[in-house]
Amino acid sequence: MEVASPKIEHRSGISMVWVIPIITALVGGWLIVKTLSEQGSVATISFLTADGIEVGMTRIKYKNVNIGVIEGMQFSEDFSHVILSARFNQGMDSFLRRNTQFWVVRPQFSLSGISGLETIISGAYISVEPGQGAPQFHFVGLETPPVVLSETLGQQVVLIADKLGSIDVGSPVYYKGIQAGEVLAYELANDRESVYIHIFINDPFDQIVQGNTRFWNVSGMEVDLSANGVNVRTESVKSLIFGGIAFDSSETLEESTSDIQGLVYTLHNGYGDIDNNAYTKKINYVAYFGSSVRGLSPGAPVEFRGIQVGSVLDFRLEYDNEDESFLIPVLFEIEPERIVFRDIDGISESEDTITNLIDKGLRARLQSGSLITGQLYVELIMNPDAPLELVAANETVPEMPTVSSASIESITNSLEAFVSRLDTINLEDIGRELLGTLEGTNSLFNSPAIQASLDNLETSMESFKNILAAVDEASLDDTIGAGRDVLEKLRETLDLTNNILEPNSPMQYNVIQLTSELEETARSIRALVEILERNPQSLLFGREGDGDE
Repeated sequence: MEVASPKIEHRSGISMVWVIPIITALVGGWLIVKTLSEQGSVATISFLTADGIEVGMTRIKYKNVNIGVIEGMQFSEDFSHVILSARFNQGMDSFLRRNTQFWVVRPQFSLSGISGLETIISGAYISVEPGQGAPQFHFVGLETPPVVLSETLGQQVVLIADKLGSIDVGSPVYYKGIQAGEVLAYELANDRESVYIHIFINDPFDQIVQGNTRFWNVSGMEVDLSANGVNVRTESVKSLIFGGIAFDSSETLEESTSDIQGLVYTLHNGYGDIDNNAYTKKINYVAYFGSSVRGLSPGAPVEFRGIQVGSVLDFRLEYDNEDESFLIPVLFEIEPERIVFRDIDGISESEDTITNLIDKGLRARLQSGSLITGQLYVELIMNPDAPLELVAANETVPEMPTVSSASIESITNSLEAFVSRLDTINLEDIGRELLGTLEGTNSLFNSPAIQASLDNLETSMESFKNILAAVDEASLDDTIGAGRDVLEKLRETLDLTNNILEPNSPMQYNVIQLTSELEETARSIRALVEILERNPQSLLFGREGDGDE
């Protein structure tokens, strides 16, 4: 039997065996492409330390929304920093700009308060503040969170100060006692002699800041003991502990601008230093006084008609061998910009203002600024009648003529005269005489004779009242008789009073005065009786002519 040979056929195409691997590869590739396409960009963030940061766990958040995660961590080449690899979600490339800021949110205590307490449970995370500019994929993170975010309405202001003092990042900025902003940062100026302080003023307080706005340090408590008295200023308890800055934009006679871009404001050490630093031009003068300057101190004001135009710098004691006298030269400065000339062309400043005023009678004298503190100040007055007498010719410092202070000298002379009179008075003799006078007065007024005199006087007045009440009922003769009886009793009272007074009694003068007054009363009563005799109806209708106008 013949066996048939197999027939072999060759098929073209791909074998079914490879279908499944190919499909698997396609699906895998699609998944890889899809995964890669759905992932966002990768950026690196540099920090000094990685405290609280964990790879794969630490999130990147903006307004508490997850926008990425930390997926890697390594050291820099010099091991000074930690470089974090941050994977951002798809569509978050807009955060990767040149001015974007990153910082780690941890529990933190600052002048603004306590923040980041939620990280105690959830762990630290990286917060981001979007910025503008070109795309960027490497950033240097902030070691401390920014005080003010970019979305906060307001305006930044730059201050310059001699020293930082108690001011720190987060220190409050006040306007009329209300917190209006915070301190953002500070840095040393290029001259290495001053400090730049960057502050942020919130809306709407930023609209108050003008070109003439004044800023001063309110850290601690400001105590001013001067010729104006004792002045204590403090802004708040918070500023006492953490420091602070206050500002004011009071209306002034000078015009101001609202465009403050590029302006750098001076931070004064205190409110009292504002006027001292407001004028830059200062001229020194010396005035010679011959009287005591007790109560005068450096820094005392120099005033003209109640307005401070300068301050005292120094003084000393000088002895003149020729006339053997003492003089006290007082060196003080005057700010001529405070005084202006008004003419037909308007108001103008002049460097020769003080010289012209001296020629017209400007003089200096010492005045008492406070009776409580005893502080003195220098007062400038216009006295055209005062002669222009200069004590010494000083080539370097011009001299201001002086006049004596009438008030201080009069008070001093009065006190000296009073003390001198007290020394000549024998107080013991005066005390003994006063005690004797009081004892005599007590015995006189408590004596039975005085009491009897008072009783008789009371009886006399009662009789006089009865006379007036009985005018309509009794006859005029009886009324006149009753009046005469009253006069007789008054005379008896006067005689009794004169009998009880001894010639050398200390109360004799007072009793004589009492007698004179009683006699005057008697004369008035006698005149009344005579009027009633002539015109009895006057008691009811008044004297003739009383009602006529």
